[in-house]
Amino acid sequence: MQTILIADDNKQISSILEEYAKKEGFLTKVAYDGQEAINMFKIVQPDIVLLDVMMPKMDGFEVCREIRKTSNTPVIMITARGEDFEKIMGLDIGADDYIVKPFSPGEVMARVRAILRRLSLAEDQTQNFLAFDNLNVNLADYIVTIDDQPVSLTKKEIELLWTLTSNKSKVFSRENLLNSLWGYDYYGDSRTVDSHIKRLRSKLDKFKHDNWEIKTIWGVGYKLERKANEE
Repeated sequence: MQTILIADDNKQISSILEEYAKKEGFLTKVAYDGQEAINMFKIVQPDIVLLDVMMPKMDGFEVCREIRKTSNTPVIMITARGEDFEKIMGLDIGADDYIVKPFSPGEVMARVRAILRRLSLAEDQTQNFLAFDNLNVNLADYIVTIDDQPVSLTKKEIELLWTLTSNKSKVFSRENLLNSLWGYDYYGDSRTVDSHIKRLRSKLDKFKHDNWEIKTIWGVGYKLERKANEE
């Protein structure tokens, strides 16, 4: 049985989420402040975390950073505020998804199911390492290197790069990527893909990769391809 850690100082919300999670068959653990969430995470080692941003002692961003120092456990951040910069910060520090209050508990559980389903599929893959020119993607350990130098990417960015690298020269539409990486249950839109591609390119461009690029196919989507040699 999988375990879900719910970290939210609002006891009413925590109770509702706990009730829905139990109906889904999860073991549940609840923390009411950031420090308690960190302590409980280390002891319980949950399969997924629902993490409120605004909490006493440590906010959700700090908690997510601490989790990412040692673990790739999926984290869904929950906040009452929906500013884009907060969403971007949450994703950049390693959150897998972001939900704005007020929300439907059923939607939250749908997101949880989608993330755990994708994680299970990734773990079932027999081949977890890809090399393309000077790029290496290790999905088993979520490590990416260019010329043996580690590239700091979020979990979702690594999964996106893996998908493009494992299907070199194949054009993926935004809808293809949205469905395969976020799942059919995801409530976002294709701009989610565009923003992740933009951040991924920005991070990759800090390293030399003269022979390949993530190319935009206008009106269609994206692909990873080898650059044509320029004489």
